[in-house]
Amino acid sequence: MVRLVMILLGVDYLRTRWRALTTAGWISLILGIAVFIDALDSALYFPITPFACLLLLEGLATLTVAWTGMGGQRTLRYVKGLAFCVAALLILAGHHHGNFILSMIFGTLFFADGLLQIISARVVRFRTWRFAVAGGVVEIALAIFFYQPFPTHYVGTVPYCLGLGLMFGGWNMILLGSRVRRLSSNPAVAADDAAQAASATVEPPQPPQPGPAVGVWDGPPAADEPALTVHVWTPVGSSKGEARRQPIIDRYIAAVDRNGVISTGHAALESPEGVYISLYPGVEIDRSPDEFTRLLRATRENDVPGLFQPDYGTESTAWCASTVQVRIRNYDPARLRRFWETYRQDTTYNLTYRNCSSTVSRALEAAIEGASARVWGRHNGWRPFLRVIATPELWVAAQVRKRAATMAWTPGLTLDYARALSMLADPRRSGWVKMARLALGTMYRSRRQWAEEQKTAPKLHENGQADTAGRSV
Repeated sequence: MVRLVMILLGVDYLRTRWRALTTAGWISLILGIAVFIDALDSALYFPITPFACLLLLEGLATLTVAWTGMGGQRTLRYVKGLAFCVAALLILAGHHHGNFILSMIFGTLFFADGLLQIISARVVRFRTWRFAVAGGVVEIALAIFFYQPFPTHYVGTVPYCLGLGLMFGGWNMILLGSRVRRLSSNPAVAADDAAQAASATVEPPQPPQPGPAVGVWDGPPAADEPALTVHVWTPVGSSKGEARRQPIIDRYIAAVDRNGVISTGHAALESPEGVYISLYPGVEIDRSPDEFTRLLRATRENDVPGLFQPDYGTESTAWCASTVQVRIRNYDPARLRRFWETYRQDTTYNLTYRNCSSTVSRALEAAIEGASARVWGRHNGWRPFLRVIATPELWVAAQVRKRAATMAWTPGLTLDYARALSMLADPRRSGWVKMARLALGTMYRSRRQWAEEQKTAPKLHENGQADTAGRSV
């Protein structure tokens, strides 16, 4: 999540606030430790009931405005609202059963995530796979901690979770503050760093200047509106033959047709300025089931020459049209082109660590750097930071990025990542604002209709009297 915040807000915005970030991080870390320790002896000083009431109110408020969202935003709001309401009701139910159910839920989530991280890291064997395995082991240890009743017989479940959340959040803010303290450019975009390092001998790098303030929108870009476009060919949509449906697997990994041929899908990125990024293996890779497992390893022996497609028209004509498109207004064309000029110097293709999806995801990150800060003007105040942190899509994007980093970027993950980032780069109006606008609009239209009826009523009355008089004569 630290890298995502750095990308969305930009180093220039964060560097001027590193002291406040670090201080807030230490406060959150210490408070989290205190809450966690407080829950270990069953004598809770943490106000659990008021916390549950606030959680329930937040859940109900989210459900109230969930219908105002667009597409995935609406679904995410419903999920968040239901999760908050269920958790609050279980807390308010109290006694053993509610705490036990919460413990089992949290324990299962930690266990599943940790186990998946360990398995995927051992299969893919990317450069830092051992650290990923260690993180998975820690998650499984936390799962065991939630599963077993010691020391509070599940009474401390909620304070444990809140304490862990405060500790992890505080640690992330400390890392963020320490990383941006001495930075003049964003290390989250490696290709940009290489380009700036190459020009550093000529003149010192200048900090990025904030662009003009942009607005908040009610929906995605219109069809005729210039926007950055992420093209995704899903495994099922790009399969040559009829795919055998396998839920989740054919969405995020690969689809297998009736002949046993594996289709992994594809991803590309297109900008109105003419940049088209689509990496494809220069030689066809054997994707039979016997060889596919070996190709998943992110090792040098699986590197093959790659090639970049010239444009979307050429690629779609030779293959097929993309299945899904995600479009983003708020991006930096100059930064995207700088990334592209550096990245395309290396045409290496690797099915796991340098494929079409990882290329598009990195290009997308380069293009939207500082996007959230641009929405609220010229980097004034803490509003951009607070708005980004409070947006549910940030958590979704962070989880997708984490899963891709420990496994591999796939078209399905890239699609979810692009959708989440589009909500952060092109933020929609909050549900309460939208509801207020709809209510005011309805009141305004009703008042105009009432005024028009009042104007026409005397005329109808006069016409009626004249008609009566004429008939009496």
